Amino acid sequence: MKPALQFRLHQQLTLTPQLQQAIRLLQLSQLELEAELRQIAEGNPLLEFADEAEDETAEDDDDYAAAESTAESTSVEHDVNDPADDWADTGGTAESPIDFSSSSNSSVGSSPGSRGDEDFEPQNAAPETLQQHLMWQLNLSPFNPRQHAIATVLIDALNPAGYLAEGLDAVLAALPASLDASVEEIEVVRRLLQGFDPVGVASLDLRDCLRVQLEQFDPDTPHRDLALRLIDGELELLARNDIAKLSRHLRASEEDVAGAALLIRSLDPRPGAALDTTPVEYVAPDVYALRDGNHWRVSLNADAQPRLGLNQHYCGLIAQARGEDASWMRGQLQEARWLIKSLESRAETLMKVANAIVRQQSAFLDYGPEAMRPLVLREVAEEVGMHESTISRVTTRKYMHTPRGTFELKYFFSSGVSTEDGGSASATAIQAMLRKLIDAEDSRKPLSDQAIAEELQRRGIQVARRTVAKYREGLRIPSSSERQRAS
Repeated sequence: MKPALQFRLHQQLTLTPQLQQAIRLLQLSQLELEAELRQIAEGNPLLEFADEAEDETAEDDDDYAAAESTAESTSVEHDVNDPADDWADTGGTAESPIDFSSSSNSSVGSSPGSRGDEDFEPQNAAPETLQQHLMWQLNLSPFNPRQHAIATVLIDALNPAGYLAEGLDAVLAALPASLDASVEEIEVVRRLLQGFDPVGVASLDLRDCLRVQLEQFDPDTPHRDLALRLIDGELELLARNDIAKLSRHLRASEEDVAGAALLIRSLDPRPGAALDTTPVEYVAPDVYALRDGNHWRVSLNADAQPRLGLNQHYCGLIAQARGEDASWMRGQLQEARWLIKSLESRAETLMKVANAIVRQQSAFLDYGPEAMRPLVLREVAEEVGMHESTISRVTTRKYMHTPRGTFELKYFFSSGVSTEDGGSASATAIQAMLRKLIDAEDSRKPLSDQAIAEELQRRGIQVARRTVAKYREGLRIPSSSERQRAS
């Protein structure tokens, strides 16, 4: 008996290479996109950047003009008394014994602003790291080989703030077993490192760091001894700025305690941060939102969009190619066209999403963060007819310049908190209100999180104290006790 044949129909979603490429380009930031395109263009001779093509055309025009100028100069009749004719008659080279031509093109001896100077761009030296700064001092210090080895491991173990966050046991474990060092020996070297610049590095905690810095002060410094007592036993109470209680505990006048607290505040709690080499990142907006009469208009930043085109010279060679060369070049041409189309699609999608965001958040552009309305990806996705994942890719690391500043597109999305009138307020608007309340508070009596929550409830926004605390911490605003101490 023969088995029966069965036919089944099913649908399967398959991403073509072209669609995969379009999705990949969509999620890249501006810098990543340019790097990606340059890498692709290096492997495809049919692709070129428009600015490079313009430069080549300009160079060709310059070469043509120079050639015409040379032809005209050589057509001038020589003077019968020109000494160059004597060199030509004898079979020599018709040039001056001293060659002045090189000096005009050389950067050496040329005047500032000459073409030779344009070939060199000023480069900033790489910033010195905390470890490099300390190693330079270590190599100039009279440490013996054992101390030098221990100090090197200690320096490597420092975190960006300059602390030994892992403790001495971790340093001991990192040392070679052949060194046979003890914790006591490591502690001696650590104390020596604390005197390096910046003073206080290699500390184990805040109290240790502040004490080392205070010990560097002249013993006659006013309030120095009282400040040392404060650090040793009353650091937690000092954080709450309870001067009256500190005065009773230390049996000192409130004026002296305030002076000692001021001296402590002049110290650096994070000595290593001054040598933090984390580079500052600058962003260029992908789109602009500008007011046009009574409406907001969105436009792409032309400088942020890579201008990729086809190399017409190589395109012209396709018709002349034969065999495998012709097949390969046609394939490269097709890939180049797909890439250019993907870039156009990326720009079009970015414009659609940016326009939708501006329509939804026009109140923010008009009145500021307190007017920001709740907005989720689904709302924009429905408006532009795309999937939420596509909106997420478009809004990641893409920036919009507005009269109120430059923001990542994700900034305009936030969840909502219910209000008494049945509406909702965005988290961004609540954060703006919170900051406004804190900016207007009495510095001697800062508002607590509970007081802020009650004030927002009086304004019709139902928000809990823990939500206020979360928003405050997200804005990096200290607590009420810390704000009172800072004042």
